[in-house]
Amino acid sequence: MRLVTPLPNGNRVAASSTRARPPRLVVRSPQMTGHRAGAITLAAGALVVAGCGGGERQDANEKAATYTVDVTKASFPPKQRLARQQQMRIAVKNTGSKRLPDVAVTVDSFSRRSEQPGLADPERPIWIVDQGPRGGSTAFTNTWALEGLAPGQTKTFKWKVTPIESGRFKLKYTIAAGLDGKAKARNAQGESPVSGTFPVSISKKPSTARVNPDTGAVERTEG
Repeated sequence: MRLVTPLPNGNRVAASSTRARPPRLVVRSPQMTGHRAGAITLAAGALVVAGCGGGERQDANEKAATYTVDVTKASFPPKQRLARQQQMRIAVKNTGSKRLPDVAVTVDSFSRRSEQPGLADPERPIWIVDQGPRGGSTAFTNTWALEGLAPGQTKTFKWKVTPIESGRFKLKYTIAAGLDGKAKARNAQGESPVSGTFPVSISKKPSTARVNPDTGAVERTEG
C-alpha cells in the first residue's frame, strides 16, 4: 500500500510497505492518450522506489546555513486549455558568496485537496506532470532538487505538464537550499522563504489545429 505522508516543511514523501508489491497508479481522463497514462504508471513506480529501502538519505549531509538566491526567470502560461501540454520554467541564481550544496523547488499546487468526504486519497490532480526537471527527482512527490550552485551560477528547472481540470488556480512554488530544512534560502532583501505564484486559468474549450500547407508547421488557434 502506498502512503503519502505530509512533513512539517510542506513536502509530501512517498513510502510503501515492505510486504507489498509497488502499486501501479494510472490516472486517466477522456483527453489522455494511452501512452501518457503509461508514463504516469512508470513515474508512480519510480516514486515508490525513491521513498523505500536502504542507502544514504538525500539530506544526510545538509548543514545549517543561510544562502542568498534570486529567481531570475519564472514562466508558466496564464491561459491554458485542457489536455494541451504546457511548460513551466523557474531559473534560480546564487547571488551570495557561498556555494549551495543543493537548490530545490517545491510546487504545492499541481494538485488540490478535494472536500468530498470518504475519499481514500483526497488529493486530486489539476496538472499531470509528464516530465520533471532532468536529474531533479527526490523522495518527495512535490519537490525537485539539483545538486550544487556556485556563486553567480544559475540553474533552470523545467516541467512539462498537462492540465486535466478546468478552472482558475494559483500555483505556488518555494525555493530551498536543501531538503531537510537546515539549509535556508533568502533573497537579497533578507526575506525568506523565497517563493512565487502563477495565476492560471484553464479553459474547457479545446484549441483547434491546422497544418500550414506552405511550411508544414502545425498552427493552433484558440476557439
